[in-house]
Amino acid sequence: MNKKHQEDLSHIRSMMERSSRFISLSGLSGVFAGLSALIGGLYVYQLFKINRLDYFDGEHKLYSIDLVSELVFIALIILFFALTFGIFFTIRKSRKYNLPIWTSSTKKMLINLAIPLLVGGVFCFALLYHQIYVLIAPATLLFYGLALINAEKYTFSDIKYLGFCELALGCVSLFFLGYGLVFWIVGFGILHILYGLIVFKKYK
Repeated sequence: MNKKHQEDLSHIRSMMERSSRFISLSGLSGVFAGLSALIGGLYVYQLFKINRLDYFDGEHKLYSIDLVSELVFIALIILFFALTFGIFFTIRKSRKYNLPIWTSSTKKMLINLAIPLLVGGVFCFALLYHQIYVLIAPATLLFYGLALINAEKYTFSDIKYLGFCELALGCVSLFFLGYGLVFWIVGFGILHILYGLIVFKKYK
């Protein structure tokens, strides 16, 4: 009888989890988003070398319009692939486990995720407009970390740890401005891959 009660409670907890949190998020989304950021970051490093720019000297630089436009285009490509992989693996997981995708929890998670990201996007655009390029990489890490922590209550709780790591990296990178690209690659590339593998193994 006691065993049956435990099974019933476990089933009730599972139903409550499904109704209150967005659990269709796949760890593979993080892995492939991280790979996209890693490849993009390494490409940017090679781009600086081709243009004979020493990114790591820590000095404030003014880049040409063509180079800035190319960097923005690369960032948009990375974002596109990250979102594409995220949508693809989320749909695949939801179909595999017969989970609903568009629920009230999904909407709440996206809203809580979007607010810090939109504010961060405006802030980074202002830095770009005023040609303060050296602060863009730390700013993206900081606002992304805040977004993840803000959205944690509507999805896997593990995501907040990724958010804290992104915040820590962003704070440290503020004091090593010449190495912003390295911190960006670690935060959006390596940490995403590690997080994705952990989530995939834990919730597969």
